Amino acid sequence: METKMWRYLIAVACAVASTLSCAQTRNFPNRPVRVIVPTSPGGIIDLVTRLLGQKMTELMGQSVVVENRPGASTNIGTEFVARAPGDGYTLLSTTLPLVVNPSLFEKLPFNVEKDLAPVSLVVAAPYVLVVHPSVPAKSIKELIAMAKAKPGALNYSSGGNGTNFHIAAELFRNQTGINIVHVPYKGGGPALASVLAGETDLSFPSLSAVLPHVNAGKLRALAITGNRRSQLLPKLPTIGESGFPGYTFTSWVGVLAPATTPANIIATLNGYIVKAMRAPNVADRLAADGTDVVASSPQQFGALIKTELARWAKVVTDSGMKPE
Repeated sequence: METKMWRYLIAVACAVASTLSCAQTRNFPNRPVRVIVPTSPGGIIDLVTRLLGQKMTELMGQSVVVENRPGASTNIGTEFVARAPGDGYTLLSTTLPLVVNPSLFEKLPFNVEKDLAPVSLVVAAPYVLVVHPSVPAKSIKELIAMAKAKPGALNYSSGGNGTNFHIAAELFRNQTGINIVHVPYKGGGPALASVLAGETDLSFPSLSAVLPHVNAGKLRALAITGNRRSQLLPKLPTIGESGFPGYTFTSWVGVLAPATTPANIIATLNGYIVKAMRAPNVADRLAADGTDVVASSPQQFGALIKTELARWAKVVTDSGMKPE
């Protein structure tokens, strides 16, 4: 009798949990959703997230509030979301430091794979290797020849250790065998400003950020970091085409939730994100900046995270990258 009673109670508990879960999904969302961006305002993450938030607000009938929580190479904002309730109302919009920092930092207050659940890989975009016009190099080969002739004479700017600028440059430095000096700044904006002012020689900013300056002749673009040319700069070769076929660097922006978020809410959020990102006014706006809409499934994004964690662990080890 006791065994039957326990089975009955377990069955009732499961039925109640299932009912509550279904009700939670049916009513989701019934209040504003907050999306944490773990960087300062500006830059590709902020731009993409705000476009996404505006469109999701229209689709869901609830406000999507974007909140910047920068600091510690995105770790502050990431930890905040990892520790948030898994109810679908607190999300993280982030990029490559998510998969670089576990190797870059000796200890993190969260585990990327255990504490966060992928929702969607939203966009992907190449970066551009640019030099100040005072640098004589007109091609990747000429730049490498300069760097090898005078090791340590050239320097490059980044938005800080572990940021996309830094990662792209270190991958380039490793694969070309050159010695160029890292000059970190507090954010991508100051890093780009430094090379525009000639304080640093080169950098690896996003295409969207650098395109106006290249078109105005304020910076010289030498190559695209992705695996194909950009329609916005069709004559500009990739680094792979320039003699280094093993090099490819593509930035991305993805949305994650706390790992305790129910699968049905993850699926609901994914549906809104996919619909929002594929809306013509959103996709066309991003394409104008050289950014490709991906809008993946949670499973596809999860597979990318696993691959990227392994890839960048090797880059961090090989380059000797250290946190600030």
